Amino acid sequence: MILNRLRKKDSGFTLIELLIVIAIIGILAAIAIPNLLNALQRGKQKRTMADIRNLATAIESYNVDNNTYPTAVACPTDLPTTVKPLTTASFALLKPTYIAVPPTTDGWGHSLSYGTNAVGQTYLLGSGGRDGTGAAITVPSGNACGTTTDFNADIVYANGTFIVYPDGPQH
Repeated sequence: MILNRLRKKDSGFTLIELLIVIAIIGILAAIAIPNLLNALQRGKQKRTMADIRNLATAIESYNVDNNTYPTAVACPTDLPTTVKPLTTASFALLKPTYIAVPPTTDGWGHSLSYGTNAVGQTYLLGSGGRDGTGAAITVPSGNACGTTTDFNADIVYANGTFIVYPDGPQH
């Protein structure tokens, strides 16, 4: 009888052992969760960049056929000064010949923005980034072009290339 009771006591975990395991799991979670959240934001940025690139390809193809962009490094000087948020009716001229379904939102669910200059010879596509400034994207000038490490920063694509885009560690 006494021997059976001793065996039953030896088969369980002590409170200290359980607390140590919980502490180890907590430490691992504290390390993993911020990295996971950062990876989610980076994925949304990359999705937004891919959507912008696909839409820009369709715009470029339209320009080749029509010699004008559809209406709706060093920074270019002749960029549009105003842009409008895209809607489901935007780019009716591109569907279905150039792109089946033009993306209208970025990875965060905010509207992408588009604008052309007065003569329809340059264009700008953009996302307001995580903070969702959307239609109010900043048109870069001077030294404002290049990479950023801020999820809230605008992503801007103009005339065939990204002129403001995320790269490197994000915060």
